[in-house]
Amino acid sequence: MATGLASLIASGTRLWLDSVDPGLVREARAAGATGATSNPVIIADLVKGGRFNDRIAALAATGIDDGGVAWALTDELVAGAEVEYLGVWEASGGDDGWVSFELDPLIEDPALPMTHDERVARYVELGLAWSRGHRNRMIKVPATAAGIAALEPLAAAGVPLNVTLLFTHAQVEQARDAIWRGASRLPSLGSFKSVYSVFVSRVDVWAAKQAPDLSAAARGQTAIVNAKRIWNANRLFWQRHPTPLAQSIVFASTGVKEAGADPCLYVAALAGADIQTNPPATNRAADESGREFTRQVDRLPPADVLAELDARIDGARMGTELLAEGIAKFVAPQHDLLALVRAKRTA
Repeated sequence: MATGLASLIASGTRLWLDSVDPGLVREARAAGATGATSNPVIIADLVKGGRFNDRIAALAATGIDDGGVAWALTDELVAGAEVEYLGVWEASGGDDGWVSFELDPLIEDPALPMTHDERVARYVELGLAWSRGHRNRMIKVPATAAGIAALEPLAAAGVPLNVTLLFTHAQVEQARDAIWRGASRLPSLGSFKSVYSVFVSRVDVWAAKQAPDLSAAARGQTAIVNAKRIWNANRLFWQRHPTPLAQSIVFASTGVKEAGADPCLYVAALAGADIQTNPPATNRAADESGREFTRQVDRLPPADVLAELDARIDGARMGTELLAEGIAKFVAPQHDLLALVRAKRTA
């Protein structure tokens, strides 16, 4: 009987690593992971560790500014992970083996004097530039107003897309519809690929603050029910609009936030389909647990629990507030990364 990550993969889940740390990428690939993702927090944490000081110095010596150094290093780390997963991409015909490259979070920095149209144009420009020449690189775009507006032209240009900072079905639907409009303009859907990163644990953190008196049966179920409903709606949409490659949900932010909580809570509850991007610590906990993970993604709690959640959780408010929070959590680490590069090049 398979246990740990082997059983998770056997249940139907594709496992992507939430890191582009070269060592962790190799470790995850050996454990069965078939893709990886990156974001500003991941890159900043890698730089803080000091392992890339020599590379930062070498890039700085070329005369590029702090931003240029940060993005060159990000590009190299993501490209390195792409090499590890290229064989998966080739064997799957482009359906798996992707590594996500997140576009500049500072496009959404409220301190920058950019209009909506300028933000949209910047996303499109960067998406085209950073995807060029990369067979298994997926461009990650946030579900902000400007990000959503950039999805149609990017999809129409054939750019593989990972939409991030998604928290509600309405947000996923808006992103998916924009991408489908763009994809419908392609001469062929043969290589059309998109995924939708639905954040999980942050939803439960929000719900615990907004509805602290949920019943014992409903407490801790908001994120799981929300993610499962989004997964099913996405499955039904693509059944009606079949494409050669899968257009999948990515269950993101699967590390638990509550102290003492089962570290495999979301891994277990969402097992059985599509993709999980788990942090390295969550993968280790799952693999060392000795548990057998089985398909649970299509199993919902009893009707009374669903009714309670529907009555108590304001989905529209949740989506708006968590998106704003998510933007701030990505903008700040990008500023931190630039400051780290600046400090290391002048040390």
